[in-house]
Amino acid sequence: MTQQETDLERYIANNEDRFLEDLTGWLRIPSISTLPAYAGDVRRAAEYAANQLTKIGFGNVEVIATQGHPLVYGEWLKATGKPTLLIYGHYDVQPVDPVELWNSPPFEPTVRNGNLYARGASDDKGQTMLIIKALESLLAVNGKLPINVKVLIEGEEEAGGEAVAQYVKTHTDKLACDTAFICDTHMPSKDAPALISGLRGIIYTEVEVHGAQRDLHSGSYGGIAPNPLHALAIIISRLKDAEGHIHVPGLYDKLRPGSEIEQDFWQKDPLNFAEALREEMGVAQLTGEAEYPPLERIWARPTLEVHGIAGGFVGEGAKTVIPAVAKAKISLRLPPDLHSSEVFTLLERAVKEAAPPDVTVTVRNLHGGEGLVVEPDNSAMQAAAAALKGIYGKDPVYIREGGSIPIAALFSEKLHAPVVLMGFGLPDDNLHAPNEKYSLSQFFKGIRVVANFLQNLAA
Repeated sequence: MTQQETDLERYIANNEDRFLEDLTGWLRIPSISTLPAYAGDVRRAAEYAANQLTKIGFGNVEVIATQGHPLVYGEWLKATGKPTLLIYGHYDVQPVDPVELWNSPPFEPTVRNGNLYARGASDDKGQTMLIIKALESLLAVNGKLPINVKVLIEGEEEAGGEAVAQYVKTHTDKLACDTAFICDTHMPSKDAPALISGLRGIIYTEVEVHGAQRDLHSGSYGGIAPNPLHALAIIISRLKDAEGHIHVPGLYDKLRPGSEIEQDFWQKDPLNFAEALREEMGVAQLTGEAEYPPLERIWARPTLEVHGIAGGFVGEGAKTVIPAVAKAKISLRLPPDLHSSEVFTLLERAVKEAAPPDVTVTVRNLHGGEGLVVEPDNSAMQAAAAALKGIYGKDPVYIREGGSIPIAALFSEKLHAPVVLMGFGLPDDNLHAPNEKYSLSQFFKGIRVVANFLQNLAA
């Protein structure tokens, strides 16, 4: 270990408690972007991030107003002749309902058994903060960064990301970079470092079904009145069958198989992902297209899921009403070959064809984004792989992730830069669920990996 490496390790080790305090201060701010009542808290979380960047020595730090929630931007561009890295994160979080299932208050960060519990701990404040602390450590020890760095942090990732998408499209010169880095992904386990080689895109829709012009009494009108809830059940059953096949004509036409290496990995499942996921979910068996291995189903196949149905009477007791309106929230996850706008057109047509003739149907596209495949042999990915191996002692696995980070595809398309997807979350972090957590070991290891990553990029 060189003297510089020794000094860096000493600085990180001596400041771990303060790093954790800075993270918990951020987590106490309930920055729920999807609920208007929290708009002021979202703004406070943006200002907190901007203050963190200013304190570590970044310049041109801005809290940028948008049509929605603010963006945070900062830069350090003093490494003449060195590459430029654009770092992305988000400070907004999901709602906390059902709050009664939390073992500790979601915005009172609590440490238990080596984990930090709070909404946003893993997604994505913990992961974004570890980057800021890696930058701080390099600046404090060396007085400079090994490369040029731009940081862009958004506040609408959980609400569709429209503001940051528009900003990227209109500020390509300002955001120009050699590599983009996103720390919003996970590893298979605390002992299995990983780099993400692919993400799925998404469309999130609302299907609204109308029957009669008002709610009706089921005794007076049952048997002749259209029932929007029943119509929704018919539509949904026709969109996806019991074996997991999606019946949206044209959906599978452009789907390409994974590489031979990926298909071999999916089939053999050497890290026993499928069984670990089954145990984590607490289910007797996995569902879906049995002719494809589980890893291919969650990483590289389209999915259709119903997230909620509303309509009629749902209170305590009984009310014999035939509702006039019913709604369902339905999303599709899309492998990179399938573009969100094209798939929405296919879905809208399929929904209307599946609907009974006695109702009218509207399909709204609430938000969407594209998938991405990352080639693992580019120099930036190799720099990340070396950094992971340096801290974890083993080469990372290259895996896809079933979730969606639409900004990743946008960076690739608009900035023409390779995207490194390297995160330190774990499968049991309870993202979007009660008792979200982040492993403190992963947080502190992540700081060290990111510092090494920047140094590797400089080389």
